[in-house]
Amino acid sequence: MKFTAEQIAGVLEGEVVGNPLAEVSELSKIEEGKVGSLTFLSNPKYNNFIYTTEATITIVNKSFIPESDLNTTLIKVEDAYLAFSKLLEFYDQARKASKQGIEPHTVLSNDAKYGENFYLGSFSYVGTNVTIGDNVKIYPNCFIGDNVVIHNNVTIFAGAKIYSESIIGNNCTIHAGTVIGSDGFGFAPNPDGSYKKIPQIGNVVIEDNVEIGSCTTIDRATLGSTIIRQGVKLDNQIQIAHNVEIGENTVIAAQTGVAGSTKIGKNGMIGGQVGISGHLIIGNNVRIQAQSGVARNIKDDEILQGSPTFGYNDFSKSYVHFKNLPKIIAEIDELKKQILNQKQGNNG
Repeated sequence: MKFTAEQIAGVLEGEVVGNPLAEVSELSKIEEGKVGSLTFLSNPKYNNFIYTTEATITIVNKSFIPESDLNTTLIKVEDAYLAFSKLLEFYDQARKASKQGIEPHTVLSNDAKYGENFYLGSFSYVGTNVTIGDNVKIYPNCFIGDNVVIHNNVTIFAGAKIYSESIIGNNCTIHAGTVIGSDGFGFAPNPDGSYKKIPQIGNVVIEDNVEIGSCTTIDRATLGSTIIRQGVKLDNQIQIAHNVEIGENTVIAAQTGVAGSTKIGKNGMIGGQVGISGHLIIGNNVRIQAQSGVARNIKDDEILQGSPTFGYNDFSKSYVHFKNLPKIIAEIDELKKQILNQKQGNNG
């Protein structure tokens, strides 16, 4: 796909400085720009690259004034970073829109229903009584179980598995290798020390505007639903256990694990490799730093770190002492020795 500077400026409501008919067909970083590519400049730290870049078009802030001649056509906008983000979204949508139709070597049940602009990649399976909305893209090697509902504008990348009864909302993206709706970790101990599996008969509900990274697993509920509320963003390799609920617009970084039946509030930020115990209530606007271990309920607006977690400010103060422990212990030993010598002197 090729676009002119004039067309791009129209999308971004920007002003062209240079050749309005300059054409680009790809995107690049400014330091790696080449002929036919479009880039952007928003951080002054990279200003020097605009004088050497070979990119055909560069998006800049309206406040940018070149100090010497340029070989690139400029598109001036209010905020170059936001404008480039908007353009990335536009480009991504245009790229996905080109994927349509049902490729060979797929299994699509006779009673499955799907909307307009549907794409189903090769070696994918769609089970019975599945309902799929408009503009849904299912890439190769995906599994869609029975009775699944997928709403509009959903993209499911290669190798994802959506188990039966799962519900996927509008405008969701599910990346490669993710598993949604697998059995929760439910086992009851027997008198002989073995374990009996507890059937997991609930489902997973993913609301609108959710993005789920690669190789993340979201378990189905024992009863009821595991719920991912609207606007949630999950990174790669996250484990969400059965009956968990994650509040709207909460973001969770990679390798975090959330145990069963924990409820996480809205607008939270949870760092990578955080472990969260089961049956907890975590409030709204909570911040949990990376590699923390959470084993208690958390009130709204708390900022936590450590394992087990405690207040972030307290952790920061305590860490100064943690790293100085050998020195502190040596000083204590020296003081003890001086006190002991003083006592022996007094006794003598």
